[in-house]
Amino acid sequence: MSNRLAKETSPYLLQHAHNPVDWYPWGDEAFERARREDRPILLSVGYSACHWCHVMERESFENEATARVMNDLFVNVKVDREERPDVDSIYMQAVQAMSGHGGWPMTVFLTPQLEPFWAGTYFPPDDRMGMPSFQRVLRAASEAYQTRRGDVERVAASVREMYAGTERMRTSATGALSAELLDRAARDLLASYDARHGGFGGAPKFPHAMAMEFLLQQWSRMGNDAALEAVRHTFTRMSRGGLYDQLGGGFARYSVDATWLVPHFEKMLYDNGLLLRLGAHLVQAAGGEHAAPELHAVCRRTVDWVMREMTSPEGGFYSTLDADSEGEEGKFYVWSDRELRDLLGADADAVMAYWGVTSGGNFEGHNILYVAGDPATAPASVAMAIPRLLEARSRRLRPARDEKILASWNGLMLRAVAEWARAFGSDADRDLAVANGGFLWGRMVSGGDGGDGGDARVSRSYKDGIARINGFLEDYAAIALGMLALYELTFDANWLSRARTLCDSIVRWFWDDDIGAFFDTPSDHERLMTRPRDVTDNATPSGTSLTVELLLKLGDLTADADMRRRATYVLETLAEPMATYPFAFGHALTSADLAVHGAVELAIAGAPAVDDFQQLAHAAAGVYVPTLIVAGGDDGADGADIALLADRRTRGGRATAYVCRGYVCDEPVTDADALVNQLARVTRSAAHP
Repeated sequence: MSNRLAKETSPYLLQHAHNPVDWYPWGDEAFERARREDRPILLSVGYSACHWCHVMERESFENEATARVMNDLFVNVKVDREERPDVDSIYMQAVQAMSGHGGWPMTVFLTPQLEPFWAGTYFPPDDRMGMPSFQRVLRAASEAYQTRRGDVERVAASVREMYAGTERMRTSATGALSAELLDRAARDLLASYDARHGGFGGAPKFPHAMAMEFLLQQWSRMGNDAALEAVRHTFTRMSRGGLYDQLGGGFARYSVDATWLVPHFEKMLYDNGLLLRLGAHLVQAAGGEHAAPELHAVCRRTVDWVMREMTSPEGGFYSTLDADSEGEEGKFYVWSDRELRDLLGADADAVMAYWGVTSGGNFEGHNILYVAGDPATAPASVAMAIPRLLEARSRRLRPARDEKILASWNGLMLRAVAEWARAFGSDADRDLAVANGGFLWGRMVSGGDGGDGGDARVSRSYKDGIARINGFLEDYAAIALGMLALYELTFDANWLSRARTLCDSIVRWFWDDDIGAFFDTPSDHERLMTRPRDVTDNATPSGTSLTVELLLKLGDLTADADMRRRATYVLETLAEPMATYPFAFGHALTSADLAVHGAVELAIAGAPAVDDFQQLAHAAAGVYVPTLIVAGGDDGADGADIALLADRRTRGGRATAYVCRGYVCDEPVTDADALVNQLARVTRSAAHP
């Protein structure tokens, strides 16, 4: 038997398609039934790689008796939070307000008007550790709705008031953007740095890639060696720990301990996109592959993992790999000492010592592989062991892969791969980025070719040939930034044109003049309890902070003062929160750095396919310049109107580079070494022009 979720494309929803629960997807069919029968709605929100979501499904949603209670008392609605971040964001606010905490699975009881009146997260099948059983919660919520309607309405009214108070509030500047504000935020981040193990705070530990990007910028600006050491040490410790898949590449979501040993084994596309980009910048900052071979190898294996395991035949990037297989978290990734001895023979002792393998194990009697010593002293047998162990691991039952393709997550990974390919990558890396950009533009963007500005529309999710769900602010902005990265990789002006087109659509559909802010949903989106506007950078950058960066970069490339003015105003509305709560504004702080210090502009005049042009572009790509904006080609030769290229001419028949600040340029150079020196000099002086 199957329920209505069998017609969905989301792997998470399809996982529940054969539950005995009479699930509905989010939509009018469920809401109309609830109103018609005056029945409350049980909203359950989760995602495919969520361990406790699987636990609650096994314990409750697959249980006939529990399903019968749910079907008798509620209209049951299941939502994939990755497909519908708007629904997730709105009701997570209610969960946190009512219970004091949040998380997934998220369980919310709604009136037929979609107003929450009771909320929580995971509930066990039996009373346990102070938590009531799920059946007890179900009956209590139903009884409250049926017999204490006044209490339910009072709670719903307070939630309505909470939402109304934020949706229509006019923004205003909270402070001035300045180097001092950025320095204050950096000091606060470093105050929680764990100098022993790397990372910030205690267990559980999250990568905080965006905060580390900001700290790396601060090192470059101010010569803050403590900031560089925090980022370098943290990235290195994460890469040597169990958080990083020592065999297959790629980072897990977070570590449950303070030493990065035991991960929560799910792998998310967005984490790896953010960490790959950070890693590429660290290698640049260190002086290149030969100066930082360990960091370079970690990035290389991460890109290889994306190619091997996360890329669809059409060029899109899949979303996640599950933490569980065969009903056990991490089973796919762990080893016994006996398995390794049988597989590696005479090499076993050296390899096991390198990866910290013991007979007793370090995780529930098994071993999570981690680098126990100095990688520089790794025996040759380790490199030879990796393909053997990968082949053996491939014969295990794999964790489930969520094969829906999400626009914003693809944009984040596209940008990372393109930046990696520009600086250090191979032709295959370049092809990977270009193929993904072509897929996104061809399959997930509609109306973007021709017509008036703002006609392009992005879909949130793609699977099995179907693009669906109106895109959110983060989707438009992340794809546009990916297109900009492709332009800087290829110097094909079509990618820049596409980024501009998406930017026009953002302003048309998401900007509100009355409020002075970007909303997360377009103005023609379905009407929800509130129109969400979350400006904080959480697991992924907010749509607002991505958009601000896009506006600043495009504004500089095209000399569009309105773009820069709008972006600067939005950042000014976040100035004090950014300085006070820097972990919640990691990406916004990197954009604020661009607004405060301005861009370093590089224009390379010449034909991109010619060797001397390529030499200049390659030399520039190896230098870490945190706010570098690049344009290249013969001015107007391809019909593109790129202000940064205007009047930039070749010298002596050779490709010529112009390093500029505010369109005021240094002496043009045709030599790669001279260009590197100019970029290094202008970066050091950026904070004190």
